[in-house]
Amino acid sequence: MSAPTHDARTRVGEPLPTAAALRLVRDRPGPFVLYERGGSWSLGLGARHEVVVRAGGVELRSGGEVRRRLPADRHVLRRVGELAAEVGAPGSRAYGWAAFELAHLLRGGPVPGGQPLLHLVLPEHEVRSGPAGTDVRTGDGADPGALLAALTAAPGTAPPAPLVVDERRGGAAYRAAVAAAIDDIRAGRLLKVILSRVVEVDEPVDLVATYAVGRRDNTPARSYLLDVGGLRAAGFSPETVVEVGAGGEVSTQPLAGTRALSGDREIDGRLRAELVDDPKEVFEHAISVRDAQAELAGLCAPGSVRVAEFMAVKARGSVQHLASRVSGRLGAGVSGWDALGRLFPAITVTGVPKPAALEAIRRYETEPRGMYGGVVLTADADGALDAALVLRTVFQRGGRTWLRAGAGIVGPSDPARELEESCEKLRSVSRFLVPARVPAEHTAPVGGSRR
Repeated sequence: MSAPTHDARTRVGEPLPTAAALRLVRDRPGPFVLYERGGSWSLGLGARHEVVVRAGGVELRSGGEVRRRLPADRHVLRRVGELAAEVGAPGSRAYGWAAFELAHLLRGGPVPGGQPLLHLVLPEHEVRSGPAGTDVRTGDGADPGALLAALTAAPGTAPPAPLVVDERRGGAAYRAAVAAAIDDIRAGRLLKVILSRVVEVDEPVDLVATYAVGRRDNTPARSYLLDVGGLRAAGFSPETVVEVGAGGEVSTQPLAGTRALSGDREIDGRLRAELVDDPKEVFEHAISVRDAQAELAGLCAPGSVRVAEFMAVKARGSVQHLASRVSGRLGAGVSGWDALGRLFPAITVTGVPKPAALEAIRRYETEPRGMYGGVVLTADADGALDAALVLRTVFQRGGRTWLRAGAGIVGPSDPARELEESCEKLRSVSRFLVPARVPAEHTAPVGGSRR
């Protein structure tokens, strides 16, 4: 099924800042997804079609009505890609997220909880902005000029001072979980596991303002702001799980090994030198790169997998990481959805080997991760796919607001240091939480009635 013929488009020959997109989503009901990479961004508004995965099956919805249902099994991402292609049009882009617990479905195991595992949206309206200019597409008979006018409206007022969050909340329980995981590693049950902890935020948070403030002071690989399926999030991802080009080029960017960033050049230089010389951090990083190579090798043309930027140091907000890039060329008949299925969840949020690490995470963490450790993604009709790892993110659902962060645990780990590392990562978001404004009336979506 192709897109309706009543789509309308307009274009301006200059890029717009992400602040323009924020003016569109301010006080607007979902669904929407803003996705930013390398100075370019795209925004999907509304839902023409949706693909939703739960443990019990896959649903394709059009106009809010269920159109098809398929079984969900370990090949579910291929089905998601096929459904998106069925309802997409040439040049279309889908937006969405996948929860960490999708990993259990992909591996044929029991899936905890009843929440969605993936929610993909083909939007009603869309804006894409980059160095070549800004393109606006509207559906449902809406005027793209009105959307463009909203994009270029005057900026709003400055946000109030950020909230104060107790980043060490629950620290004692986390240290105990880390100590137990270290015992597992020393007993030979696994080599590495990433354990995370939840930090509740007691006051209401304005996610749009938080994204605006946090993006100015973060240096993410990708950033995103979304409201899809009742889940809202604003985040500054330090790495990608998978990047797939239209021609089949594929890469992943494991980050493992961490030190804080203080803003003091001398202190940060000393911490950088400490990071690259620390045997624990180097081991943690090296085994992540090794396993990323093995995962890509099963997807790619023989001899095409390679490692670049091995153990480069990347600044990511409040921390600096050891980073490498593993890339290759997809083999014949292999899609970006297949690549995501093989690499998901990222080795840097699970551990080595993945099956044992997933079991340890289920055993030691206090609740399912949901979107944390999953991905926010865009998928294009030409086969390109870009999936950002969900870390450094504030989440909202059903009146609850929370943060989550973790650390990589190996044999030489120290529970107190791993707790401190989780606090360092939390500061990429916790320093920028803007208190919510007095609720305003939702503005009507472009094109008329709300969906």
